[in-house]
Amino acid sequence: MRVDQQRQMKHYLMLSFSLPALVLNGNRIRDQILAELRAGVEAMTARGRPPGLAAVLAGRNPASEIYVRNKIKACESIGLYSEKITPPDTITTEEMLALVAELNAREEIDGILVQLPLPPQVDSKRVLLAVDPAKDVDGFHPMNVGLLVTQRPGLVACTASGILEILKRSNIPISGRRAVIIGRSDIVGKPVAFLLLHENATVTICHSRTAGLAAVAREADILVAAIGRPALVTREFIRPGATVIDVGMNRLETLTDVERIFASMPAKIEEFRQKGSVLVGDCHPADVAECAGAYTPVPGGVGPLTIAMLMANTVKAAKCRTGSSRSA
Repeated sequence: MRVDQQRQMKHYLMLSFSLPALVLNGNRIRDQILAELRAGVEAMTARGRPPGLAAVLAGRNPASEIYVRNKIKACESIGLYSEKITPPDTITTEEMLALVAELNAREEIDGILVQLPLPPQVDSKRVLLAVDPAKDVDGFHPMNVGLLVTQRPGLVACTASGILEILKRSNIPISGRRAVIIGRSDIVGKPVAFLLLHENATVTICHSRTAGLAAVAREADILVAAIGRPALVTREFIRPGATVIDVGMNRLETLTDVERIFASMPAKIEEFRQKGSVLVGDCHPADVAECAGAYTPVPGGVGPLTIAMLMANTVKAAKCRTGSSRSA
């Protein structure tokens, strides 16, 4: 290769590495999925009835009220039948179990969502275990977890399946790639690890006690941050060009934290001054934008997909219960 060709190649490579990271827009992907589901719901409604979702909201947790309101709104947007059930915050475990049993028996209800956290006197594990696995649209029941692990059809945890949709619909290669999951929760870390494993990725699950966490994370082609610590994942964790999926949703309420994390983003500091709080993921926003090849923003990344996949699970549950095996 001549000297001038070498210089041109070097210049090309420098430009390639300086290109801005691809922002994986969760709102756009959510809208795609909901549009696809809407057509299926219309067809099911024409044949008999729409799929039905019951959301149980016990207590007065402001965040839970927002989540349930958004889920009911999503149901309305695609034509699902939905009910919001609001027992008092004094409800007992036995009363919750009776409510779940009633919903299990109702034919027009295909999905049951028990919004967490439940009031402290309620045994959450007993309640979740009581949900009919065929109506467990959160994908938390041990039977559905077992189906996922053994790669059989079932209802999969919504955030985890949403992450897979982001990767696939963004044309991010998975097969043969190295994936590192930071976080081992039953809701996100473990199920997304199995989903990626089933797509032929080589998967490592890390957690807060993993030795040399940053070094392990830096080996990833696909890095999923789901540990619940604001801006934990900095540039030391990110291999240049990696795809970073930020599951974190942390609310900052002190100016010191906001100025430290958003030092290079004055608009975020101004947002904090106006609202008194600001959201940040588990990844440092400036570092991930500079180092990653593609990443999900917070907000507007993984969050919208969680609700979209709840809708998809409800439609899937309805099809299974009514004898239609066509996928959602």
